[in-house]
Amino acid sequence: MTERELDQKMAELDRLLNDPETRMDPHKVWALLAEISRQAVGNGGSAPRPA
Repeated sequence: MTERELDQKMAELDRLLNDPETRMDPHKVWALLAEISRQAVGNGGSAPRPA
């Protein structure tokens, strides 16, 4: 996953969790978290940088 793709996934996760006008979709939140965590593991365990 490129840094741009990671940034997009982090932004989408942020929107799902924090935008009051966006309906919460738990399945999508967990799927995004799984993708992000796989990226972190692939980078030697370094966590993604905060937005």
